[in-house]
Amino acid sequence: MNKRQKNILNYVIGPVLFVWLSYSIYHQIEHQADVQQSWNMILAAFFEQGSWKLYTVIGLMLVNWGIEARKWQLQVKGIESISFMSAFRAILAGQALGFNTVNRIGESAGRAAFLEDGNRIRGVVLSFVGSMAQIIVTFMMGAVSLWYMRMHILEGPQQLQGLSAFWLDGLIYVIAIGIILFTLAYFRLAGLIELLEKIPLVAKNRFFVEKLEDFHWKELTRILLLSFERYLVFIVQYVLLLDMFHVQVNWLDAAALVGVMFLVLAIVPTIALAELGFRGKVSLLLFGVVSSNSVGIIATAAGIWLINLILPAIAGSLFILGVRIFRNNK
Repeated sequence: MNKRQKNILNYVIGPVLFVWLSYSIYHQIEHQADVQQSWNMILAAFFEQGSWKLYTVIGLMLVNWGIEARKWQLQVKGIESISFMSAFRAILAGQALGFNTVNRIGESAGRAAFLEDGNRIRGVVLSFVGSMAQIIVTFMMGAVSLWYMRMHILEGPQQLQGLSAFWLDGLIYVIAIGIILFTLAYFRLAGLIELLEKIPLVAKNRFFVEKLEDFHWKELTRILLLSFERYLVFIVQYVLLLDMFHVQVNWLDAAALVGVMFLVLAIVPTIALAELGFRGKVSLLLFGVVSSNSVGIIATAAGIWLINLILPAIAGSLFILGVRIFRNNK
């Protein structure tokens, strides 16, 4: 492929992706059943007495993706040094590109598109570290939240939609075992890669995975702590919006129920098109145990979906315009 063809592709692919992503985001918002009512409630909330809570949630959205940008910097520093703002743009672009994939797995490709030509596939592989860290935090806190819900929210023999206390206990034990094994694999990443390299296909493409062996336990711990900080930001956002929309629940119960919801969302594969409806159903199932304000519960789920996912995806689709698939060789 000559230089002219590369330049043509560079100036075509970005705009085409932008148009496709913009249409996709609009299409998905338009087909969400509860989004219009929730959007009206969110707009009205800007002018209510406690509007500072909504502004805080929006501010925390920037903190959330800022933490993720810092994680991305740490994950790829072994192959490329990038600025925080470059990492932030890549994170939002990844959010946009991952919008149509199951559990947003396309995010990694969107982020890696902003790396140098020879580093993109390696960047996708390195993103696995950050994903592992976030999964560990989500499942660990989800297990704690499930235990709290079992002991302090569900009274005695009370069941959650046919899920008895016995099955809840069994689920907690299974998740706990899984967390231990997954955490061991995370901190023994170098050994795990060495084992995988015995597979001929992996050994043949060792160049793409070898940097995973270079992560020191201190770096892995730092990425894990950043993932935990993101988790706390999510919890605070939910608690603030629940209060904003008058869902009467104490903050500890709310944090536990949100933790269980995150656990369910992590286990059950979803795409953005179905995610709001699924979030709404799970929210009603969980928070319906402690509150009858179904409108406020749905508005909270929709508010988090719009603020944490839709707004960043819109911004990310703009950054996609700047993607250059081919770079001029220096």
